[in-house]
Amino acid sequence: MSDTDRITELEMQLAHTTRLCEELSDVVAEQAGRIDKLERKLLILSERAATEEANRPGSVVLGDQRPPHW
Repeated sequence: MSDTDRITELEMQLAHTTRLCEELSDVVAEQAGRIDKLERKLLILSERAATEEANRPGSVVLGDQRPPHW
């Protein structure tokens, strides 16, 4: 294999690696956005559930209860 062939092969591998890194970066960015959105939804739902629990007559908010072993 000549030097020119080896250089060409290395350039092809570098181009493939660069493209793969860009694709992976796009996937990671998309997943980060989805995780942020899910975290916001979870926070909203948690707050809503806590509010409903606190407004229920005779209920004690779980965060205010002592664990059974105390």
